[in-house]
Amino acid sequence: MELTWMQKERFYRDGYLLTPGVVPQVMVDAALRAINHSLGEGLPAEQIITMRSQSYCKEIQNTPVIADLYNKTPALALAESLVGAGKIKPVEAGQIALRFPSLSDPPSPPRPHLDGMYTPTNGVPEGTIQNFTMLLGVLLSDLRAPYAGNFTVWPGTHHQYERYFQEHSPQSLLNGMPLIDLPEPTFITGNAGDVVLVHYELAHAASLNVSPHVRYAIFFRLTHCDHSAQKWESMTDIWLEYEGMREVVAAALARR
Repeated sequence: MELTWMQKERFYRDGYLLTPGVVPQVMVDAALRAINHSLGEGLPAEQIITMRSQSYCKEIQNTPVIADLYNKTPALALAESLVGAGKIKPVEAGQIALRFPSLSDPPSPPRPHLDGMYTPTNGVPEGTIQNFTMLLGVLLSDLRAPYAGNFTVWPGTHHQYERYFQEHSPQSLLNGMPLIDLPEPTFITGNAGDVVLVHYELAHAASLNVSPHVRYAIFFRLTHCDHSAQKWESMTDIWLEYEGMREVVAAALARR
């Protein structure tokens, strides 16, 4: 499966792209069955905050029922159509990201972040930035409205952060999220089996869930094969690790 020119243009402009019907329902159902079986064994209350930041059901993160949602579906080809064929490091596990219903009324607005920043519970070593190339999310439940635990994005902020890091250095992220003027957030809605492709440098968050249902999703953090040698440069040149975007980027720059 290859993304079209128009889809790549939207990814260039917005920093994310929702692609419907990528993962077959039979694979969605198998993943849900495995997750719900794990949940049925019980969750240690003292570990909930860490699970929320890192992953639920850690014992099945690297099993085929989870990893194959990327490795054995068109999701891999979609990612490669942006980053380049054979340019993404092998993926062995996914983050099992659940958002349980909240009793907040009204819900507080989501707070944007970039992945790879230290918090006391997310496993990132203090004093480091664990950036990568692209986030790929697989919806395992239908999302019809905002504040249902939606993956939420601030479109176009990848361009804003690129300019910020060019002026202040990528390492400035160690001091906290840059203070920039943010656009209105977009709450991703869609169906189980849809995939969302997200540039690493796009501000995003998970909204509170005031629906009656658990939100189920799997996230894969994709890394370019040469990322370790250019991790800082990739934050000041946001298309460095996107070989499949070069023609679109060149066309966009030529129109300026």
